[in-house]
Amino acid sequence: MATKIRLKRMGAKKAPFYRVVVADSRSPRDGRFIEEIGYYNPTKHPEEYQINEERALKWLSEGAAPSDTVKALFKKAGVLKKFAEK
Repeated sequence: MATKIRLKRMGAKKAPFYRVVVADSRSPRDGRFIEEIGYYNPTKHPEEYQINEERALKWLSEGAAPSDTVKALFKKAGVLKKFAEK
């Protein structure tokens, strides 16, 4: 099973809020997911995000591929740096 770490859109119309989830690559964007590992709120200034580093590192080590946006969030949170050090 190919897994991806990506964003699941939530929130009201024109007020998006995203959850960072691990999902099967074949499932739809807002569909079934395996685990929720954080959130991202781009409407706040500055942007608000929280990532569970331990779970993110576990999934990255198991081969889950992050989307481009999630990769940028991981870079901000320092998760990719810790993953490269392993």
